[in-house]
Amino acid sequence: MSEDAIPIGDDPDVAAAELALGLLEGEERAVALRRVLAEPGFAQEVERWRQHLGQLFDIWPEVTAPPGVMARLDQTLDGPAAPRLTALQRTGRLWPGIAVASSLIAAGLLLVVLIRPAPPVPTAVPPKQQPVATAPARMLVASIDPSAEGKPVTAVYDPVSGGLRLTESMLADANRSAELWVIAGDGVPHSLGLLHVSGGSTFTVTGDNRVRLVAGATLAVSLEPVGGSPSGSPTGPVVAKGVLSQV
Repeated sequence: MSEDAIPIGDDPDVAAAELALGLLEGEERAVALRRVLAEPGFAQEVERWRQHLGQLFDIWPEVTAPPGVMARLDQTLDGPAAPRLTALQRTGRLWPGIAVASSLIAAGLLLVVLIRPAPPVPTAVPPKQQPVATAPARMLVASIDPSAEGKPVTAVYDPVSGGLRLTESMLADANRSAELWVIAGDGVPHSLGLLHVSGGSTFTVTGDNRVRLVAGATLAVSLEPVGGSPSGSPTGPVVAKGVLSQV
């Protein structure tokens, strides 16, 4: 991993990094997700941040927090709340000295590991368990990049509703149809439907395909006869593909 892997430009987009880190909530997160759908460049920035940050978790082994760390952390949290920064202020504080950004992020992740509480000692399971609330499912995003020159297609999937939305596709001409496939762990392509040339495409995923649409699954586009594959499997060349990732 090198500092060149960080998606940095002359005018860095803080929202891409914040979305990849899971720092955005409420309306800010909704706005960022809409940008992922509408702006392929922004979606690629989010994906590059996610891939870069994901490598940092593999660098640092898990370490039990030293005695007294949690007590000091509680004292810090009990103090007065820091004022909320605007997006402009966050930009001003985040990017000075950006040449060492990778080292700073790695140090922050190490701190999270160090202050993580030790795992609880196993206890006997009571006869009846109270229901445990589960975290809401996270959105999945993929940048479906063409194998040749062309505009990538951005896909956003909501596991809760089964809604799959894609930006407009220019991968097929008037004599062929662009068909979208999901390839999960079994390596077998399963059709999700045909992509529209303009206005984007929207699908409601049902049945087994909802199980297949998980982080790490591949979305691929093949060129088929008008109306789609006659066999239920890809018959034409695969012209674009991308991998689903959580945001």
